[in-house]
Amino acid sequence: MSFSVVLLAGGVGGAKMAEGLLHSVCEQHLTIIGNISDDQEIHGLWVSPDIDTLTYTLTDRIDTKKGWGLKDESNRTLDALQTLGADTWMYLGDQDFATHIYRTNLRKQGKRPTEIAADIAKKFGLKVPLLLPTDDIVQTKLNTDLGWLDFQSYFVRHQCTPEIKEIVFAGADSAKATPEALSAIAEADLIVFAPSNPIVSIGAILAIQEIRQAIVASRAYKVAVSPIIAGKTVKGPADKMLRALDISCDSLGVAQCYQGLIDLLIIDRQDAELAHSIHALAIDTYLTNTLMDNRADKVRLAEELITVALRNAMQKKLTETLAETTAAAVPSDQQSLDAVRASI
Repeated sequence: MSFSVVLLAGGVGGAKMAEGLLHSVCEQHLTIIGNISDDQEIHGLWVSPDIDTLTYTLTDRIDTKKGWGLKDESNRTLDALQTLGADTWMYLGDQDFATHIYRTNLRKQGKRPTEIAADIAKKFGLKVPLLLPTDDIVQTKLNTDLGWLDFQSYFVRHQCTPEIKEIVFAGADSAKATPEALSAIAEADLIVFAPSNPIVSIGAILAIQEIRQAIVASRAYKVAVSPIIAGKTVKGPADKMLRALDISCDSLGVAQCYQGLIDLLIIDRQDAELAHSIHALAIDTYLTNTLMDNRADKVRLAEELITVALRNAMQKKLTETLAETTAAAVPSDQQSLDAVRASI
């Protein structure tokens, strides 16, 4: 029996979860669907920050200090652009420029963005499928006290300081899901929502209606990992965005974002007092240490996630595929993990 896992992921937080799953028991049965709503044209090149962060991380090419970009970078191209008077607020290293040049040229040739992403991932040595939710352009736009901003302008240029009034995903209403993403969701035994920003990373993927509908229709067990610990984000502006939308900045707020979509929310032990309120939303909880500082942390969290998801899915008999692995009694956590190892 195979055990198919689909991960919905944004950038840094999503890449951490992806790395953990890649090096866990489900390494050979993982598919990733990455966020493309942060993409935009910079210096005439099409830049895909989250897709590149996933690619670089999963091929051990990421700059681990920054959490994004390539390691061992140089800045001569950006320095030269600055000398010429170009606006260089968006950092792009010399090697990173090559990725964007290659991608842009293929787009101009009419290649599908999904095929381009797969091509780049393969050439970097990525062994698992990295899919796009859509080949159409979907971009996060924020209405702020400075006016409308694209996500990178808000996040990088203005350092998340403008007051947010509204968030929209331009193009999402008409965007068509890729057949690859829909097929992966339909065939999944487990769907994982990474600890990425629930508003503009996972939320942007879910804004594509065919993707949301496919997840709702899927018989897979669905698990999210909260990116909020004790009311704070590990990285990024999710806390500011939750508050701007009048959603509580904690794991309960994350649960509210995913209500009706997930079976289980994994939260940090520091947020144990929120479990009861999350259960009231018909979402189970699992408490553990969700901070991922190193690969060991990432793999440990990934394997805990797989274990508890399998155990809970067995208990509820949500899918025939997962139910085949259960015994007469509900297995222990270690037995659940052993069952997954044996099945794959």
